[in-house]
Amino acid sequence: MPRFAANLAYLFTERPLIERFGAAAAAGFKAVELQFPYDHAPSAVKAELDRHGLTMLGVNTAPGRSASGEFGVAAIPGREQEFATLFKQALDYVAAIGGCQIHCLAGKVPPEQRPAAEKTFIGNLARAATEAAAKNITLLIEPINPRDRPDYFLTRAEQAADIIAKVERPNVRVQFDFYHAQIVGGDLIRRFEKHFPVVGHVQIAAVPSRHEPDEGEVNYPEIFAALDRAGFKGWVGCEYRPRAKTEAGLGWARDYGIGG
Repeated sequence: MPRFAANLAYLFTERPLIERFGAAAAAGFKAVELQFPYDHAPSAVKAELDRHGLTMLGVNTAPGRSASGEFGVAAIPGREQEFATLFKQALDYVAAIGGCQIHCLAGKVPPEQRPAAEKTFIGNLARAATEAAAKNITLLIEPINPRDRPDYFLTRAEQAADIIAKVERPNVRVQFDFYHAQIVGGDLIRRFEKHFPVVGHVQIAAVPSRHEPDEGEVNYPEIFAALDRAGFKGWVGCEYRPRAKTEAGLGWARDYGIGG
């Protein structure tokens, strides 16, 4: 049976971030993941994790100039030093709170820069992976659909797997988000099974709404069964936007020990 983690950038947002840990634990979640917690002291986050007995998964590298629409810099040529700085911030933070993963945001790249961007991304990931390995941290790269993030460099699991093969570091893996994968290419179970050897983390949301995974065009009970068949031992991150109050939408997870 899959194990579910609450993404606290999406769930329990009725509360301030620091209060979401307790709410997640009260709802039955045993693990959490974050996105950009950098406005909060690591000690405050670690105290909440310890207080509620939660497993901490990962964070994202900071997006860069988010006010201008940026979403990462790891694949942007000429900004290698900036990525190194943002990565160190993420590595120090996740180590301080006891996490085990960092999602390295690739960034938005126009088509004409993509060949150079791939080389930049591979080089940045290789250097970061060496630093992360010293602290037993896994790096994740996530294909994101171009409808939600136009011009995002990484869009398909096939592309991510190819980059991982070129990076040649065992602690660089795919964050396989079934929401994005369905929008980009579908054929979810076969594609997941094909890339399973390099999958490090899984996320879910309904398609096309990005609400709870009990509506729309993806049959998530079948997806969960496929995860079990494949022998997936990680956590499934719930990165969806609740239709209303988070707790009111957890009926889909009751059979999995979440939501009471």
